[in-house]
Amino acid sequence: MSHFWKDRSVLVTGATGLVGSWLVKRLIAAQADVVCLIRDRVPQSELIRSGSIHQVRVVQGDLVDQALLERTLGEYEVTTVIHLAAQTIVGIANRNPISTFESNIRGTWCLLEACRRSPKVAQIVIASSDKAYGDQEILPYDENTPLQGRHPYDVSKSCADLISTMYAHTYGLPVVITRCGNFYGGGDLNWNRIVPGTIRAILRDERPIIRSDGLFVRDYFYVEDGAAAYMLLTEALANNPDLRGEAFNFSNEIQITVLDLVQMMLRETGSTLEPDIRNEATNEIRNQYLSAKKARDMLGWSPLFTLETALKPTIAWYSHFLNGDK
Repeated sequence: MSHFWKDRSVLVTGATGLVGSWLVKRLIAAQADVVCLIRDRVPQSELIRSGSIHQVRVVQGDLVDQALLERTLGEYEVTTVIHLAAQTIVGIANRNPISTFESNIRGTWCLLEACRRSPKVAQIVIASSDKAYGDQEILPYDENTPLQGRHPYDVSKSCADLISTMYAHTYGLPVVITRCGNFYGGGDLNWNRIVPGTIRAILRDERPIIRSDGLFVRDYFYVEDGAAAYMLLTEALANNPDLRGEAFNFSNEIQITVLDLVQMMLRETGSTLEPDIRNEATNEIRNQYLSAKKARDMLGWSPLFTLETALKPTIAWYSHFLNGDK
């Protein structure tokens, strides 16, 4: 761990989420002074289950409360902001676009405006997504691919991404943007996502459900790799202010269908169950995967885990969780 983080005041939004929980653990290990903005208390979150919440400062409130954000940044003398909070479920975005826009778009500009008014803030990392690129004919996506989301979730990420770039270029705000693949790992409690939903079904001896036809191609990215990438990018921005306004893809650069991923989890658990392929998915991009060449070349980044090595601790986490940690 870098000495950079020792006693550094870091605000993490979305700390009860999948990536946030693991990021906070890494920041604590690096001896950072962590402040977590939490809207809803989630007792089953890894942040709470691991006990990390007792080692951080907690601010209870909503991301769209700009006055609260300004108070938090000022009173805790925050120098680094890592913004992960978002409504992250495509299906929920399709049913409730306005609440998704409130969290993902308005929440982003409220935070960035609060940072603009807080002179001690020196690094801001904004979590965008590969979904910000929308549906493209040319794959893999690189950072020059246009942002052209067309469905509610994709559009919310495209907008937040563009707003972040605008704050960097118009106001000189020290912002960098990450665009990662589909996060997975222990602690994801959104059971309609393919990894936790499949593992839970297998452990309950139920057929795992695939909402699509199983042939959608995705880029899956392990949560601990994500947490490490956010910290690496923050340090890079501190060492090179010219990175302001840049976006970086982070990816294992593999292309795998949903069905193949489910089959991997079935093999890893020794299950003979057959997937239940329902072909019900709508308003979802069929093929998405990223190039991480820019992160490799400019940041010296490489993933710490492969899909195979990351599935083992992921399955173990859910086995403990669903069996009451026995």
